[in-house]
This record gives sequence, structure tokens and C-alpha cells, in this order.
Amino acid sequence: MTQNPHDLSHTTAVRNYLIGLQTRITTAMAQLDGQAFVSDAWTKAPGEPLQGNGVTQILEGGAVLERAGCGFSHVQGPKLPPSATQHRPELNGAPFEAMGVSLVFHPRNPYAPTVHMNVRMLSAKGADGQEVCWFGGGMDLTPCYGFEEDAVHFHTQCRDALAPFGVDKYPRFKTWCDDYFYLKHRQEARGIGGVFFDDFSELGFDGGFAMMRAVGDAFLGAYLPLIERRMNTPYAQRERDFQLYRRGRYVEFNLVWDRGTHFGLQSGGRTESILLSMPPLASWSYQHQPEPGSAEAALYTQFLPRREWV
Repeated sequence: MTQNPHDLSHTTAVRNYLIGLQTRITTAMAQLDGQAFVSDAWTKAPGEPLQGNGVTQILEGGAVLERAGCGFSHVQGPKLPPSATQHRPELNGAPFEAMGVSLVFHPRNPYAPTVHMNVRMLSAKGADGQEVCWFGGGMDLTPCYGFEEDAVHFHTQCRDALAPFGVDKYPRFKTWCDDYFYLKHRQEARGIGGVFFDDFSELGFDGGFAMMRAVGDAFLGAYLPLIERRMNTPYAQRERDFQLYRRGRYVEFNLVWDRGTHFGLQSGGRTESILLSMPPLASWSYQHQPEPGSAEAALYTQFLPRREWV
């Protein structure tokens, strides 16, 4: 589904695209799992810090997806929170509008990778009354057990989605992703990366919207082949224990470092929807050390260190 942004207002064009994207993705993943997503439509009550609405779609306890959340939100607020203005101090405290689709899928099988994708637009009015729009988004892959062919496929899809917007975009946004999804307190990458961009306005509204759509439209082609390849791999308690341990890292990143989580909480967003990225189960183990030469150890030596995949 694509919208010609000249046919509609900026807000309506982006909103229509995002709602369609959410539907396409959850429909495809429900067909894979055999269980439907539950839709929870919400509206912010009058008097709350933010006004707006959205739909949170969630699948829990599925045959393939242990927990999968895909949320659409469209909110307006009187004052941009600090997490949104660290690169735009001239808009500090400006009224704003934000909308996006964000998803995190936690598969049941430890060999199937967790995935995150987000596409969004944020607009604000400066002191001169002029509207400023910028886009953000990306997708990244977080395996517990690494596979070269999976990493290459995922990064190839990311590269190809961005190719029409300049040869610089994939390497630039890959580096941005590697830098962003990094647990500084662990000195460890969250996963094998992908692409990430934020505060993006250099192509204007039309170019930024087109690039955001390209990333969103590439998601299913990047992820579905991987989960289909891994979801029936036999595993035992050892792999399950390692999966839960690695999910703990995911929780740490989202709560400590993620700007999207901070933006939602700081701006008075809907907590249940903001935290849909959390896994259903996770564990922590003091100074856990994988067995040398094991598949678990290979994650740390071959996949988490920064490298070029395509």
C-alpha cells in the first residue's frame, strides 16, 4: 500500500500508510503462527498530558511467537520531551505531533531471532510558527544463536530498501544502528544490527516519507524467511535457558538506553503500549560464561562484534 503524499495532508497520508502497514504485518505473522493478534484500540482521556489514539496488536502464547507486539500510535502534546529535542534544541518545549508503528517479535524457538522494527514521523511548530517534520525508523535483528546466512539476508534486504535514496544511506544507517543498539554498560551489541535513522529531514517531506515507507515495506521480506527457516529447529533446555538469559539483555537495553521508550514515558504515553517490546520471560545469571567453543560462545565472538555483512 502506498499513498501519494500530494493527495492528502501530511498527517493523513502518513497515518493511512502506518495503519495499513500494521495490518499487513500482523496478518502475515498471524498466518504463520496460526493464532490471531488481539487488537486493543485506545484513546487518551481528556486532561492527560498527551491527546491521541492508537491500536496495540498483541499475540501471546502462540505456537511460533511467544510474544509479539505491533503498535500504532498517533498523539499530540503541548511540549516536546527532552528525548526528542537533544538534537534540536531550538524546538525545546514546542507543541508536537507524533505517529508511528513499532513492533517487537519474540519467537518461541531459541534458534529463531527476535526482531524489532519501527517507522515514525514527528512534527513540531517552532517559535516562528513554521511546522518542522522529520522521520525515523529502522529494523534490527537479535539472534540468540547466530547464522551467517540469516545475517546476510537481513542486511541485504535493508541495503536494497535504502538503495533508491542514495548509496550512502545503508552504510550510514547501518553504522547508526550499530552505535545505537549498543549496551554501553555491558560494552556489548544488542544483536547483529540492521539499519536505524532518526531526526531525518534532509530529503524533505516527500523524500523522507518515501524512505520511511521503503523501510516499512521491506520488513516482511527481511524477517519472514528467517523465522520460517528456524521456527521448527529442535532444541532442549540448554538452548531455552540461554534464550532467556539473552532476553535479559534486551530488557536492559530497552529500559536503560532506548530513546523511544524514554520518549513515550517522558511524554505521558500509554505505558502498556510502550512496553509491548518486553519479552514474556527473561532471566539473569551472575557472570554467566558460555562454554568455550560452543554455539553460545560463537554469538559473542562471531556475531555481536561489529562487522560488515554485505
